[in-house]
Amino acid sequence: MTDAAPPVSEFAESAIESTVVFGGALLEVRRDLVRLPDGREATREYIRHPGAAIILPMLDDERVVMVRQYRYPVAHETLEFPAGKIDAGESTRVTAERELLEETGYRATHLEFAFAVHPCVGYADERIDFYLATGLVHVGHPGEDGEFLAAEIVLLSELLRRVDTGTSTEAKTMIGAYWLARRAANRR
Repeated sequence: MTDAAPPVSEFAESAIESTVVFGGALLEVRRDLVRLPDGREATREYIRHPGAAIILPMLDDERVVMVRQYRYPVAHETLEFPAGKIDAGESTRVTAERELLEETGYRATHLEFAFAVHPCVGYADERIDFYLATGLVHVGHPGEDGEFLAAEIVLLSELLRRVDTGTSTEAKTMIGAYWLARRAANRR
């Protein structure tokens, strides 16, 4: 994993002033006045997010451990990889370990950083770190107060079918499914 600073861009914008429009438990909405590369000013509205970790829990036989839950913003149930936001002072690795246990009841003997994505660069600074979890051991499902979900084991081929047919449209799950499929194909 690398957090190297991106190169300076000739298209960079610089903040003149920044205002918090809304500050909630999960995210913060900001409105900034920025200076454009040509010297003019513009307004940028965006979301600050603490970041998240997603876990790609792979069993030995090309089955994956998923989480079924209801998602209020889209008003339906989804089948997703376990994931969660980073708590204050927590590394994404610790987040991944915690969320895997809380949401599925599994611990991973091997947990390795796979890659990172910025899912909504047009309006949010959120970064999601993906971790591959293998050597899974079921130790029980402690759950988290206020979360209603169920762990479900699915064949990777079935997950890919759901993604390919549009049955599964949750973006980070789609990305993770295709990454796992490429990894599995390269191991054959």
